[in-house]
Amino acid sequence: MFNVFCTFAPMKASFMIAAPTSGSGKTTIARGLMALLTEWGFKVQPFKCGPDYIDTKFHETVCGRPSINLDTFMATPEHVRHLFAHYSADADVSIIEGMMGLFDGYDRDKGSSAEIASVLDVPVVLVVDAKSAAYSIAPLLSGFVNFRKDVHIAGVIYNKVGSERHFQMLKQVCDDLGITCFGYLPKEKTLEQDSRYLGLDFSVPTGSQELIKTLEERVEWKRLLTLNENTARCLREYGSSTMRIRLVVARNQESFSFLYQENLDRYEHITFFDPEKDVPDLSAADLLYLPGGYPEKHLDALVTNEACRKAIKEYAEKGGKIVAECGGMMYLCEKIVTDDGEYPMCGVLSYTITARRADRKLSLGYRRFELNGTEFRGHEFHYTQFHRDKEKVERGEKIATAVQVYNAKGDPVDTPVIRYKNVLASYTHLYKIGDVL
Repeated sequence: MFNVFCTFAPMKASFMIAAPTSGSGKTTIARGLMALLTEWGFKVQPFKCGPDYIDTKFHETVCGRPSINLDTFMATPEHVRHLFAHYSADADVSIIEGMMGLFDGYDRDKGSSAEIASVLDVPVVLVVDAKSAAYSIAPLLSGFVNFRKDVHIAGVIYNKVGSERHFQMLKQVCDDLGITCFGYLPKEKTLEQDSRYLGLDFSVPTGSQELIKTLEERVEWKRLLTLNENTARCLREYGSSTMRIRLVVARNQESFSFLYQENLDRYEHITFFDPEKDVPDLSAADLLYLPGGYPEKHLDALVTNEACRKAIKEYAEKGGKIVAECGGMMYLCEKIVTDDGEYPMCGVLSYTITARRADRKLSLGYRRFELNGTEFRGHEFHYTQFHRDKEKVERGEKIATAVQVYNAKGDPVDTPVIRYKNVLASYTHLYKIGDVL
């Protein structure tokens, strides 16, 4: 959807913050470094590996500019390079936060943070949880450093270090392996990030001053600014967008918040509205986009704004085009059921969604399907489910789907894609929405 041209120009510093396993502290350190460098006056461009929407919100709050997802399942390697070059072109430093363990992908290391680091040729800084280890970390790091020669491990930041003596023991590991030790964070509860519901807590400050101060004192952050510095690269830059349709987008801090920045940047005419308090003008809309989020946590406000629900239903019944993903799809249904009661939604789709605790079930993974000769890719991550009668479930009856959906390995999954008039709705968050209808 973009014209592309190529120029050669020097890149500024860029690196990836990754870890051997999830829970090692890479989010804490990545976000802290973004905040630290921003406070020092650097233009920091944040990126996130994979389809995560939560971390990108904190990145944007800290850096003051949108965080961009990099994903080699939903996009080609070439497109990932385009995104990285385009969004980092005017930045002083680009920081990529990895996902899960460095080599964890949808099929072995395919789609992993390591693959993205290789595609972009950026160095990796490993965050290693050292809480219960010392020199035993040596074989672990040796394995990571030597596992793939196309993935450059630039050095290590240790996390949850017990004392200065403990750090000196860990530093010996780096000395013996010939890799850089950039410093450490001590084992302190106040430096850790809390979690809530499906992601990190939106209610806490995103740039903890204590975390920033600790990183400033204990991590050699200025050395990080020399990583990948002034490497000549082919910057493939986007030309003008050709998506000139009038797009209306539901947007809210939590209810409708799972948006890819690139999806929005592809359109020239966008109008946003908050379904909790606004009534959208859909009279001239070419496409209404209802992205995912947590509508089940704001049901009172969504029910109260009856005029918005009515406007959307009328738009759909008149043939208006709608793409609704996950939370957006839930909003289009007849109602959402929780442990506190039933809440009427837009009534466009004749389904009920249950968010009751007893019905919660994690559905997670990449998804792809073909529609009108075009393959679409995305991901699924939710606990709510379609509510169905017990008898239908026992008979094995499934929700009717317009197309068969597959996971990353090509196995069929039960995720339905619902078509009603010009509405396309699913639990799948699509990477690109423009050509669906």
